[in-house]
Amino acid sequence: MGKPTGFIEYQRKNIPYTPPQTRIRNFLEFKEPPDEEQLKIQGARCMNCGVPFCQSATGCPIDNLIPEWNHLVYLGRWREAYERLVKTNNFPEFTGRVCPAPCEGACVLGSIEPAVTIKDIECTIIDRAFDEGWVHATPPAVRTGKRVCIIGSGPAGLAAADQLNAVGHQVTVYERDDRIGGLLMYGIPNMKLEKTIVERRIRLLQQKGINFITNAHVGVDHDINQLRAQNDALLLATGATVPRDLPLPRRDLQGIHFAMEFLKANTKSLLDSHLSDGRFINARDKNVIVIGGGDTGNDCLGTSVRHGCRSLVNFELLPQPPHERGEDNPWPQWPRILRTDYGHQEAKAVLGQDPRQFSILSKEFLGDGHGHVAGIRTVRVEWYTEGNRRLFREVPGSEQEWPADLIFLAMGFLGPEQFLAEKLGLETDPRSNFKAPYDRFHTSIEGVFAAGDCRRGQSLIVWAINEGRGAAREIDAFLMGETNLV
Repeated sequence: MGKPTGFIEYQRKNIPYTPPQTRIRNFLEFKEPPDEEQLKIQGARCMNCGVPFCQSATGCPIDNLIPEWNHLVYLGRWREAYERLVKTNNFPEFTGRVCPAPCEGACVLGSIEPAVTIKDIECTIIDRAFDEGWVHATPPAVRTGKRVCIIGSGPAGLAAADQLNAVGHQVTVYERDDRIGGLLMYGIPNMKLEKTIVERRIRLLQQKGINFITNAHVGVDHDINQLRAQNDALLLATGATVPRDLPLPRRDLQGIHFAMEFLKANTKSLLDSHLSDGRFINARDKNVIVIGGGDTGNDCLGTSVRHGCRSLVNFELLPQPPHERGEDNPWPQWPRILRTDYGHQEAKAVLGQDPRQFSILSKEFLGDGHGHVAGIRTVRVEWYTEGNRRLFREVPGSEQEWPADLIFLAMGFLGPEQFLAEKLGLETDPRSNFKAPYDRFHTSIEGVFAAGDCRRGQSLIVWAINEGRGAAREIDAFLMGETNLV
């Protein structure tokens, strides 16, 4: 695949970002237009591996045919590259933007040199396909007469809907928010995934014959058992939406919010009124602290900078990762290294320093005497190993108080909300997820399936698509006695 000596001749080169001082002026995507010739060179770096780990279990959960479309891009055969890309991926315009690219972490070239720019190539293939008019709605020629209800319109629900509709089942997707997309719409900021991209895909799915119902909070204003009775199969794809809290003293102070409260309100106001309605949590001129160092925390950084915050600090309990893989983190595992994402770059460019503070433990929230947060007290910690366990202890004399007008909690999610399981009488696992074995996706109730984060716990978009496709395969087999879905 690619040019036989390409990985020797060419260096990795990503599609560049717009400079931070420019891109923070709006909420638009900020990658520069791709250079076709440069992408051909990047495709040429693909190595013709004997075993392409990029598309294995350690790389891409949806088994994208990565070496094939890398090679086709190198040859300039873009339409064929698109046809190979969509063999396994329903939504490459989403994964090409927001997936953290475990495929690159597992790239064989990445064991000795910087990995192939797989994510850039993937995104450019699908964007070109839309620009060239190669992407069409293809409704099924024949309907089976079977009806499937899907609750939740995130990537797992949408992937399952696309697959089930393709084999002729009538699919209806219920979404409790006012727009379809789940976290694609309201959990990921517009500058990472413009909502016109999501809406474009939703229109295609509608044209294929999928029904979408918004403002439908199943279990609250729609009877889940009635929907089960009206359909031949039911898929729960509600996501893991219960956020991890930080129950410190004075947690009830105003100005302390879960990250998703902040991000969702901002995107909704942006879409409804370009932020003119004021119906969002405004970080302008505020001292902001974000607790949690993952993607969601980074999105809070980027959003706060765009609002025009006064100061910005990001707490992380874990120690700073190394710049290169450690001996306990060999290839092809996901590299646990220090990454500087867009929000970190922007905070440093605007406010003068990287916002991250590692090995820091929050102790108590501080109030202003009028019910609003005024700061937080912390202590530094040092990490050590005892047997096979990593533990930490507080560093004496390292207590510190930080001023804060807004504090965002971005520490991950615990699992799905439980009211649907309670109304259905559904079994859950020890982590509160809807209990259903992987590769079967069938819950404890006949005809009820579960997929995505509500089944496996908080995970990546590629795993959500994997699970949606897998659940569709099992639902089709349940309804028809056999299936050709993969």
